[in-house]
Amino acid sequence: MDRIDIGVIGIVVALLLLAMRVQVGVALGIVSFIGITWLTSIKAAWGILSSIPYDFVAQWSLSAIPMFLLMGYLAASAGLTNGIFKSANILLGKVPGGLASATVVSSALFASASGSSVATAAAFSKIAVPEMLKAKYSPSLATGAVAAAGTLGSLIPPSVLMILYGIFTETSIGALFVAGVIPGVLSALVYIVMITARAVRTPDIAPRNNAVYTVQDKKSAYKDIWPLPVLICGVLVGIFTGTFSPTEAGAIGAGLAIIIALVRRSLSAEVIKRAMIDTAIGTSTIFIVAIGASMFAAFMSLSTLPSQLGAFMLSSLESPMAIILTIALMVIVLGMFVDGISLLLLTIPIVMPVLNGLNVDMIWFGILMIKMLEIGLITPPVGMNVYVIKSSLGNEVELNDIFKGVWWFLLMDVLVLVMIIIFPSIALFLPSLML
Repeated sequence: MDRIDIGVIGIVVALLLLAMRVQVGVALGIVSFIGITWLTSIKAAWGILSSIPYDFVAQWSLSAIPMFLLMGYLAASAGLTNGIFKSANILLGKVPGGLASATVVSSALFASASGSSVATAAAFSKIAVPEMLKAKYSPSLATGAVAAAGTLGSLIPPSVLMILYGIFTETSIGALFVAGVIPGVLSALVYIVMITARAVRTPDIAPRNNAVYTVQDKKSAYKDIWPLPVLICGVLVGIFTGTFSPTEAGAIGAGLAIIIALVRRSLSAEVIKRAMIDTAIGTSTIFIVAIGASMFAAFMSLSTLPSQLGAFMLSSLESPMAIILTIALMVIVLGMFVDGISLLLLTIPIVMPVLNGLNVDMIWFGILMIKMLEIGLITPPVGMNVYVIKSSLGNEVELNDIFKGVWWFLLMDVLVLVMIIIFPSIALFLPSLML
C-alpha cells in the first residue's frame, strides 16, 4: 500500500471517529500516531508525539487566544453586553421586521466580543426570541435570525478562528482581523435588507412595532450600549494603526474589559473567577484540538496526499476559480457535520498545497474560509447553532421551524460569499490600507 492510500484511509477514519463523537483532538491524534507509525516507525511516531505538543503550544501568537476568550467572558459576566438588544430595538423598532434586524445587530456585537457563535445563539434564544414571539413574529424568522446572526462573531474580529487560521497558514493575524470587518458588516446589512424586504412583502411574519419610547427610555438604553463598542473599537483601532500586535491586543482587550467593568461597578471576585474558569476550559479545549491538528498535518505531509491532490487539481481543473469553488463546496458539505474549529484545522493541511500552487492571497482565502465555516454552523442536517437554539427553547419552537427560517439566511450567506469571490477588494481593501 502506497503513502497516498494510507493518507486517504487516515482521512476516512478521522471522519468516522468524528461521526462517532470522539473528541476531535483525540481522534486526530490517534489517527496521526497510527498513520505515522505505518509510514515510518513507532520510534518516529513517539518522537513526533513528544515534540509537537510543546512546539505548538509554545508559540507566542497562541497567547492571544486565552486573552481574547478572557475579554469575552469578562464582558459577558460583568454585564457589558446588557442593553445591546434593547438599544438596537429602539433604534430599528419602527423599521419593518425591526425586532429581527435588532437581533442581527446585537447578536453580531455580542458574538464579536464573546468569540463564540454557539454562546451567542444560546444567549439570544433566551433574550430575543421570546420578545419576537410575544410580538407575534413568525417562529421561523425569530429563530432563524438568532441562528444566523450568531455566526457573524467568527467574521467580525476578534475571532479565534482567524487566530488559528493565521498561525497554521503563517498569515498576518492583524491583517485577517482588519479584513473581516467589511465582510462582517456586509453580511449583517444583507441580513437586515432581506428581513426588511420579507416583512414589507409579508407583514404577517413580522408585525409592526407600535411601542412608544420616551426620551428617557432612549437615554437609558443608549447608556448601557457603550461598553461593547468601546471595547471592540479599542482593540481594532490599535491593531489597524499598528500600535500593538494582535497578541498584545488580546491582553489589552482583557484589561480594557476589566477597566470598563470597574467604571460600571459591575466587577466582582465572582465575575473574575467565573471568567477565568471559562477561559481555562475554552483554551484547553481549543489547544487539544489544535495539537491533534498539528499531528494530523505532520501525518498528511508524510503521506504526500496534499501535494499529490494539489497537483491533480491544478492539472485537471481548468481555472483557479473552479478549484476555489471545489474547495468551498467541500468545506460547506463537511461543515454540516463538523464544528468550525475542527473543520478549519482538518482541512488546512490538505488544501494548503493547492492554494500555494495557485498563488492565492491567503488573507482573501481566510475570509472565504471563515464565511464557509459560518455557513456550516446553520446548514442542515447538523447546524450546531440550530440545535443550541432548540435546546434553549425546548418545545416552544419546532426544529423544522428553525431550519425553515435558516434557509433565507443561508441564501444571503451564499450571496455574500459570491460577492467576496467576485470582488476580492471587499476583504482586501482595509488590509491594504493597514499594510
